[in-house]
Amino acid sequence: MLPILSAEQIRQADAFTIAHEPISSIDLMERAAVNCANRLMETLNYDVPVVVLAGMGNNGGDGLAMARILNMAGQREVRAVVPQYKAEGSPEFEANLGRLRQGGVAVALLHEGEPLPSFPPEALVIDALFGTGLQRPLTGWLKDLVGQLNNRANHVLAIDLPSGLFADSNKDNDPTAIVQADRTFTLELPKRALLMPDQGRFAGEWEVVPIGLNRSQIASLDPWALVLEEVDLVPMLPMRRRTAHKGDFGHAWLLAGGPGKMGAALLAAKAALRSGCGLLSVHVPAGQQAVMHGTVPEAMVSPDPGDRLSELPKFTKVSAIGLGPGIGTEAETGRLLKLLIQQAPAPLVLDADALNILARNKTWLAYLPAGTVLTPHPVEFDRMVGKASNSEERLQLARGLAMKQKVVVVLKGAYTAICAPDGRIFFNGTGNPGLAKGGSGDALTGILTSLRAQGMDALSTALVGVYAHGRAGDLAAEALGMDGMLPSDLIDRLPQVWKAMRGVPSSDHLLG
Repeated sequence: MLPILSAEQIRQADAFTIAHEPISSIDLMERAAVNCANRLMETLNYDVPVVVLAGMGNNGGDGLAMARILNMAGQREVRAVVPQYKAEGSPEFEANLGRLRQGGVAVALLHEGEPLPSFPPEALVIDALFGTGLQRPLTGWLKDLVGQLNNRANHVLAIDLPSGLFADSNKDNDPTAIVQADRTFTLELPKRALLMPDQGRFAGEWEVVPIGLNRSQIASLDPWALVLEEVDLVPMLPMRRRTAHKGDFGHAWLLAGGPGKMGAALLAAKAALRSGCGLLSVHVPAGQQAVMHGTVPEAMVSPDPGDRLSELPKFTKVSAIGLGPGIGTEAETGRLLKLLIQQAPAPLVLDADALNILARNKTWLAYLPAGTVLTPHPVEFDRMVGKASNSEERLQLARGLAMKQKVVVVLKGAYTAICAPDGRIFFNGTGNPGLAKGGSGDALTGILTSLRAQGMDALSTALVGVYAHGRAGDLAAEALGMDGMLPSDLIDRLPQVWKAMRGVPSSDHLLG
């Protein structure tokens, strides 16, 4: 898994690499610039003009080195613009400025109060003003320059972070003083700000560009959080032995559906069955059995006596229970949830209206069985715990709830955060905006309930399930596009995800 370090920890890793590789600071900067330039040239047309907006610190040095490398590689037009906001830059900046001038690249020095010079609207602007070292919001002339850049039509590539964005906490930052990038190359490791919904938007599409920092040193540091990688999740998958039978893969129960919302139950059921449980039973309102039987024939169906879920079913051989999709928040359904929390014959996965019921009965949170998995989106979470003023505060509240109640909180979003009972936070990088459709969360509930029924612990269930859900969404987007893909398309691609994770060869031919 990729660790997320603070700005200070990144500086420590940088210094350790310089001291122990050993490598000079200027040569490490050159390595970073070469890697970023090479990655850029994979997609950049050679006749696109490039303007490097460089600050006077090491981030600016990275940018100036990139300008020299792009120019040497034959990019049609490369120039640099340097706002002179102090008398002298860092030694690495000054060295790269000299190298750039020797290479014949034009450098425009801006004095305080001067506006950005004009450049063609088709030019790519490389934002190398400030990196992870910024400690306070940009003000005055530098803020004005950022505003001028944001008001132009040029595409912007940020190096490490969009200038003005802090690597760590941005709760007191000024959003009008941050570069709005279209793309970001973040060096070596993801930065915390990139994963916060109201901060990562400044980075556009971002990717990690390795620069060769010492990995053993990075591993020795206590990370703020981790980003999921598939290689770490594969060992968590349940074993599927040749001699196994359906009883070995658990009996999952879903309590789902209500008037006008049986689709939620159907999506959850399909996702559960596509995620490996041996048996699935679905408890639905009276009169809805035929809908489930006709659409998901592999599922067993338990009818509630009422037209809304009001009584717990007679659980038989239950391994995990998922509750919430489409159930509504009526009083009788609330009583059912309360009784389920009190009796809990198996691990619970609570989503959607189950969370809305908890929001109306906040004292019930204290009685959740340890190992319960909660899957709120931000609005549902705020209803349960109290409105957060920003994504950082919401994440810390989610972490606190997970630790206090010994549950797993899956805070859904662009980079879904999984908060563990031991205080760790895991971010998921799979998924895309095509998942922003009603029913995607129901599919996740089915996946999680199915994995939990197969004997996975609560945290592993959340990590694997969230990753697979997003990966299936990515496959759906690749095939159909984000606009037209549906949650059912995601479910149809779950088998591909599990097959790939287990390393099964793609060919169906067993011989030859």
